[in-house]
Amino acid sequence: MSELSGVTVVVTRPVHQTEKLCQLIEAAGGKALRFPVIDIRPPENLQQCQAQLARLAEYDLAIFVSANAVNATMAMLKTPQAWPMTLPVAAVGKATAQAIIKKGLPAPCVAPEPFNSEALLSLPELQTLDGKRILIFRGNGGRELLRDSLCERGAQVDYIECYQRTIPETDIRPLYAAWEQARPGTMPIVVTSNRGLQNLVSMIDKEHHPVLFTSPLMVISERTASLSAKLGFSQVPTVATAANDDAVLAALKTWTKS
Repeated sequence: MSELSGVTVVVTRPVHQTEKLCQLIEAAGGKALRFPVIDIRPPENLQQCQAQLARLAEYDLAIFVSANAVNATMAMLKTPQAWPMTLPVAAVGKATAQAIIKKGLPAPCVAPEPFNSEALLSLPELQTLDGKRILIFRGNGGRELLRDSLCERGAQVDYIECYQRTIPETDIRPLYAAWEQARPGTMPIVVTSNRGLQNLVSMIDKEHHPVLFTSPLMVISERTASLSAKLGFSQVPTVATAANDDAVLAALKTWTKS
């Protein structure tokens, strides 16, 4: 019997990043309900970003925090040749590293498992950074841990917010219909960021909050697990061992056995 047979999983990733996980869920016998809670859009200040990109050669290291940051940056650069090939690159996760290589940029150094900022900061080459200039590519907002830690180690760190994360115009009716047909607490929701969890709560009307807040969550960080309790979720989330689709699928399978 397939491990996710009879289980409907709500997948909240952006539209362009959801298919692999949905296919894994369906291959394991489950049903994937696509419900994006984040939309990736061009940066709010495109001219400022382009001005920063024109000064890339002034930096000693570029850090990409997501594949979205890589894709958004290359959309503004137009061609890999516009990237100074002597500028080293670092990636927070495997998907980000793959996006960097696919776009023709220099092969990056990559954070080890569990592929997050803390893991990236553990790399030997990021321990002593006196006088180094570092540019972090990210979306609007986000954690300050990476920048703060690099500054403490002597670096001068700038951000380039190369894309925006906004709330999409997602049709909520399929989710409400699925909830009406399911037993309470039997439809896990996959959420892969704090912003995604906050958006999810804001998108659901108060009438359906009791169902939402009793739904099991699959997350990829302890930070999101902690946030869920503050927002009102009653169940302790299942935390994947790494920030990738295979680890999320494994977390779902673990949840079905609990």
